[in-house]
This record gives sequence, C-alpha cells and structure tokens, in this order.
Amino acid sequence: MTVLPDDGLELAGEFPDVPHEQWQRLVAGVLRRAGKDVGGAEAEEALSTALEDGLRTRPLYTARDASPEPGLPGFAPFVRGGRAEGNTVGGWDVRQRHTTADHDAVLADLGNGVTSLWLTVGEGGIPVPELARVLDGVYLDLAPVVLDAGPDAGRAARELLRLYEERGVAPEAARGNLGADPLGHEARTGQRDDAAPAAELARLCVERYPGLRALTVDALPYHEAGGSAAQELGASLATAVAYLRELTGAGLGVEQACGQLEFRYAATADQFLTIAKLRAARRLWARVAEVCGAPRAGAQAQHVVTSPVMMTRRDPWVNMLRTTIAALAAGAGGADAVTVLPFDHALGLPDAFARRIARNTSTILIEESHLARVIDPAGGSWYVERLTDELAHAGWEFFQRIERLGGMAAALRSGEVERDLAETWRARSARLAKRREPVTGVSEFPFLAEKPVVRASAPEQPSGGLPRVRRDEAFEALRARSDAHLAATGSRPRIYLAALGPAAAHTARLTFASNLFQAGGIEPVAEGTFAGSGAAEAVLCSSDALYEEQAARAAADLRRAGASYVFLAGRPGEYPGVDGYVFAGCDAVAVLSATLDRMGVAR
Repeated sequence: MTVLPDDGLELAGEFPDVPHEQWQRLVAGVLRRAGKDVGGAEAEEALSTALEDGLRTRPLYTARDASPEPGLPGFAPFVRGGRAEGNTVGGWDVRQRHTTADHDAVLADLGNGVTSLWLTVGEGGIPVPELARVLDGVYLDLAPVVLDAGPDAGRAARELLRLYEERGVAPEAARGNLGADPLGHEARTGQRDDAAPAAELARLCVERYPGLRALTVDALPYHEAGGSAAQELGASLATAVAYLRELTGAGLGVEQACGQLEFRYAATADQFLTIAKLRAARRLWARVAEVCGAPRAGAQAQHVVTSPVMMTRRDPWVNMLRTTIAALAAGAGGADAVTVLPFDHALGLPDAFARRIARNTSTILIEESHLARVIDPAGGSWYVERLTDELAHAGWEFFQRIERLGGMAAALRSGEVERDLAETWRARSARLAKRREPVTGVSEFPFLAEKPVVRASAPEQPSGGLPRVRRDEAFEALRARSDAHLAATGSRPRIYLAALGPAAAHTARLTFASNLFQAGGIEPVAEGTFAGSGAAEAVLCSSDALYEEQAARAAADLRRAGASYVFLAGRPGEYPGVDGYVFAGCDAVAVLSATLDRMGVAR
C-alpha cells in the first residue's frame, strides 16, 4: 500500500481508539435483544455470510485483515490492473455480441457507442461466408473483431484475415481475437477438437498480426454449468496452462504464447465477488507467468460478460438492473472489455431497444458515472483485498485439482469437472428453492398478470457437453405449468388467504403467503369467503398469538367450507386441522410443486 507522509491531520484524531472487542460487545448486546445469546467472536460470526467455495464474508474488516501487497497498476502481480493507465483513457472496450447475420444491427451498435464486435460464427451463429456481408461498411482498422467459432475457428479466422487483406487493413492495424478455444468447445459440446489449428493461428498472429490474439480462454461454460467463482477461476487457469503447453510445444516462446491468450469471465450482480474474482484472476495468471519464467507477460487481457445464469425469463425488465450492477462490477474490477447482454437475452434474439439499453449501460457508467476515471476503485478496501486473496487461494486449489487429474482435457473427459460443478449447483439450487437467494420478479415479488415479452427465436446453441443452468429454472417450470393450466381451463390455480384478526396481526404473513404462492403461478384470493374464491386450498395468516387462540377453529371452518388442504403461514407447530406450513426458509419449490400436483395442474 502507498504510505502517505504525516501532515499532522490525523483522521478522527480527537477520538479515542476503539478496540475490536468493544465493537463485538455492542454487537452481542443487539443480538441478545434479538434472542441470540452469543458474545465475542461468536457474535461477529453470527453476522457473517457464507459464500460458495467455503468462503465467508464478515460484518467488519480492519487493518488486522492483512492481505498480500497488490502492487501497482500495470506491474506484477497485476492485481490492480494489467495496464498502468487502467481504463482511464476512453474507458473499457464496449464489446457487443451478435449471433445472426444482421448487418444493420452491427452498424447501429458501432454507430452508437460500441467499440468492438463479438461475433458467433459457424454452428449456432453467422455462417462463415456471411462474414463479409455482416462486416460490410465496418472500419476494420478501427473496430476490433472477436470471433467465437468453435470447430469452425480455422475457417472463420482465414475469412476474417482475407477481409483484412482485401480491404487494405495493414497487418499491424488489425485488432481483436480469432477466438480459437478447443477446450471451451469441448466443454460446451463434449466433442474433442484438434488444438493444432489454434497453434498455427497463434504463430501467424505472432509473425504478422501483432495486434491480434489467436486464442480465447472462455470460463463461461463452467459458470453457465453452475460453477462457483473459484471453479471458474481454476478452470480458466487450467485451460490457459494447457494452451501454453500447446503453443510452446509448437515453437512459440512463453512470452509470445501468453500474448496470444484472452480470458473471458462472467460478471454477476454480486458486485464485490465479481470485483474480487477479476482481481484474483489477474494475480493467478501473473503467478503462472512468473513460474514459467516470463513475469513481464503476466498481464491478463480480460473480456467480461454479464452472467447468462442470472438472466430471467419472467419480468425480464429486472435484468436491466442486474446487468447494470454486473457491468459496474466488471468496470470497477478492471475488465479490459465488457459485454452487457441485452435484458431479453433469455427470451431469444434481442430487439433494437434491448441492444440500445445494453450498449448504453456501459456508456452511462463511463461517460456519466465516470467509473473509468479511477484505477482499481475498490483497491485498498480491507474487505475487497481480503476477499481477493481468499478467492485466489480457492481458485488455485481448484486449478491444482484439475492438474492432478492430468490437466483440463483429462479432467473434462473423466467427468470430474462436471461432477464438481453439479455439486456446487445442487447446493445453490437448494438456496434458490428456499429463497435464501431471492430472484426478484421470479421467486420474490412475482406478477402473474404481466404480459409475456415475446422475441424471435435465437439460433440453437451447441450442446452435448456441460449443461447450461439458470437461477430461475425451478420457478420457471412451475410458472409454465400454471400458464398451461390457464390456457387449457381459462383460469389459474387459486388459493384462499384466510386473514385472522386485525390488519396489524395478519398483513405481514398475508403478504408473505401471497408472494410465495404467486412464485408458483398460484393466484392468491384474499377477499370474500372461501366458498366464493374458486380455490380448493387455503392459508391461515395471522400472528403467533392469534394462532394459539383461533387457528384450530378457523381450520375447522375452512374444512366445512370445502377446503381440501389448509396451510398456516408461520413456523410449524401443533395446530389441529392444519396440514402444512409455509415460512421464511421453507423449500418453496417443493411446497409449490406439491400444491400444483394436488390441484391437478399437469406437469
């Protein structure tokens, strides 16, 4: 850290030092009032939050939370950025993705703030012969092009290089990435791809196109399969090391080989975890370069994409908020290029409005929020520095696990990587099902009357390898059942909310129950009587005190009125006539699925 000279102006100098133990005692006092009798370190631990990879975030970080020296921007270990100037000159590269041969959309993006193109070519994307038409009118010496062509990487790269030559682009003016990524393709499809063409492209770039990189180290397949931040880091590191071996084996020097790699990571709405992940990724890659004898080549080029896993199909407008936070985190984390996926990404091909919002997200952060004016704005935060360090160690551990399995290719083919990712996703799915990780508009605050957003179908993505998951998938399946029932019968399944006592007693739990059942596509009815509600089941909503007095009688009344199943909104207890309970932390997916089953809603 930079040490400032003593100017006699000590921050909070008039106040006495407060020991950490005093803060813990104050926390313990608050927790006792909340019914938790803990003290000292246990009081602090009670406010900690568990993350994936065995990490925890604590409520308070101080100078005692030492972490390794992050260095200076542009210098090893590159934690604070791969370039000394960071993104202060013009901001980060605003890179937008195109999967169809929509020439007008490409020109619209470039004319309105996008600075580079990410083109999916070949299977599930733009046909290779269409590249010339898609790039017609594009100044290829000004707008870098990044290809993503899977098994067609060689053909697509040769076509792009032909266009450079045909249009008079000087070799030293060409910028971008030819996108060869054989291990990424194998992770996506399960199909083995020959790495030799990638090595040939790398050699060509080194010899003739100094501004072009040949290979992408894409960590998105592991993120999209449900992997954690550390697993994403470890998988990317193992992939990059495999490519280093291939390139140096083909005759390139270590520095030359490192210069041919660009890394692609996901940015999520967990902004601090994203910032720490990008900083940790640079530190880890710098360590690999150092061990390989090329410390000056350890500056990692990062392309960061807002997470497809967090995108929802219901209430997709909320995706604008998610991608804004993710883009902010990517910029603050020092990404060289950022792709903001359009808010309707999960629904199909984005329309012009969605593409505009996507590109303007970066523009606003750069031009109006001035996010790029500060290099590593989170640097020096004890929390972020500690999280960076802990995440780097967790990522290195997963990388070593892959190496012990024989490297990335062997680990993929053995199924071990898929099993590790699946285990992580199972644990996360449990949190999602219990709404411990809420999804706004889906598991929290759903709106059954929303009009569906319809988009043209996107090209089918390659499959056959690692799965693709989404946070909304379990609740989406429930909502789809409800939609089908509505289409078949003219109405959604309903549940009656029986409020006991005054509004002050029942409002909180009535609101809770209403949100929970709507998340499963079940329409809550809170007005009138049970007999006139059109529902077959009911939920008692009130305070614990009133449940003791009235729950048994109210349940019996509902039974006589025809209720086949009676819930109580609150912690499980001994209430005659009550069949089930809904409460914060219950398995909402299991409850809702069973309820739809009883209501005769087809799967």
